[in-house]
Amino acid sequence: MTDSPQHPLLEVRDVTKGFPGVIALSRVNLTLGHSEVLALIGENGAGKSTLMKILAGVQEPDSGQLLIDGNPVRIDSVQSAFDHGVALIHQELNLSDNLDVGANIFLGREPKKNGLIDKAKIREDSRDLLARVGLNVSPDTIVERLPIGQQQLVEIARALSVNARVLIMDEPTSSLSAHEAETLFKVVNDLRSKGVSIIYISHRLSEVRELADRVTVFRDGENAGDLGRDEISHDRMVQLMVGRDVSQFYVRKPHSPGEVVLEVKDLVTPANPGHKLNFAIRAGEIVGVAGLVGAGRTETLQVLFGVEPAVAGTIEVSGKTIQIKSPIDAIQAGLALVPEDRKLQGLVLEMAVRTNVGLAGLKRNQKKLGFLNSPQEGACTTEMISKLRIKTPNEQQVVQYLSGGNQQKVVLGKWLSLNPKVLLLDEPTRGIDVGAKQEIYRLMEELAEQGMAILFVSSEMEEILGMSDHTLVMHEGRITGKLSREEISEEAVMQLATGNVREESVA
Repeated sequence: MTDSPQHPLLEVRDVTKGFPGVIALSRVNLTLGHSEVLALIGENGAGKSTLMKILAGVQEPDSGQLLIDGNPVRIDSVQSAFDHGVALIHQELNLSDNLDVGANIFLGREPKKNGLIDKAKIREDSRDLLARVGLNVSPDTIVERLPIGQQQLVEIARALSVNARVLIMDEPTSSLSAHEAETLFKVVNDLRSKGVSIIYISHRLSEVRELADRVTVFRDGENAGDLGRDEISHDRMVQLMVGRDVSQFYVRKPHSPGEVVLEVKDLVTPANPGHKLNFAIRAGEIVGVAGLVGAGRTETLQVLFGVEPAVAGTIEVSGKTIQIKSPIDAIQAGLALVPEDRKLQGLVLEMAVRTNVGLAGLKRNQKKLGFLNSPQEGACTTEMISKLRIKTPNEQQVVQYLSGGNQQKVVLGKWLSLNPKVLLLDEPTRGIDVGAKQEIYRLMEELAEQGMAILFVSSEMEEILGMSDHTLVMHEGRITGKLSREEISEEAVMQLATGNVREESVA
């Protein structure tokens, strides 16, 4: 097979794939050029994952054609994908934590010498591969000792070990810090310059704008459009993804805030004992908390919700000082927390939608003898499914089989069923598609309009700028400033997030 520059490196022609009751892909097309970063975007359920599994040899298409360098190929196994130079890096890393880096890179493909595993060659080849991805660690390092960003680079090194010409990256930054993500971007650009082509799947459209040479958009299992480098913009991408005008993506209606609902005075968190936090939130306000990784944003929400006890200070809810020593205290005071990690902290994945929605209200839904008031729980679940537009076949659907956006809605439903006074949201749209994001924003606005106070942490600047009535900016455990809606800008936030303390900082 010859490398013919006149042909794309990879072509997908009229590929169709169906499953019982659903057509996942309908005659989709995709081209990937030599030394190109192609972003593949679309809402959850658009068909991106299905196509990636086809390219990686996990599934075969029902019809259609795959071509490498203009030549038709059949990819019917992971090994045949490797043989054709295609490697998939999953969103959920597939490393063996208890093995060292070198063993992970060559797992299942270990070089042999005299019938035994050639550990010296593994170390030598691993060093070369790690150097290609800019990772300066020993091949003998146990993987579980590496931070998640470095584990991601080990995954890329493993993909390169099969001489991959096409790297498929599925949400590669979903668990990375900003610094780790920057490192990954450098690696992507370096690989591109050395002839590796990349299919980059991400819900973070700012990353797409930064990295992609071209964008291909899927919607409902079909091609929705392509954008060249000069055509890539946030609004245009979203418009193609959802099939409608998104000029009003962040819809905020002016409404006057009410009385102070939550006031924090001289609060000291265990994570940052050297700083005191002071702020207040009014009924009907949406307050964003911005800052870089390590700023103390999540830790602050956890103390407010009683996950961690405060070292000092007071928390007042509706003018009353509350001792919050546990989440039960917080719930009784009218606080609710939607955590950053919905799968580990927000849901019981093996349980049904109904069970998850009812968890926070178990005490409320009890009869006198301690038995569950099933009709009450069912009515509450039905209400939340309708109110939040949770896409589920029925209330008994196991939560792990829902999309990320619908899982997040279930977590929200669990807490909103209690009608809290203050809703704490930690990265409320992380890992969900743009359509689901818009629905979350709509819900936040509706709740604020009804008088709920909302405090949300977000690492997405556009989200902070678009949704905040005012913004608290944190740096290394302290609040460095408060910005009104009129003052909020990316530059103003970053100045404060990097430690530039405002003179009139929050008192």
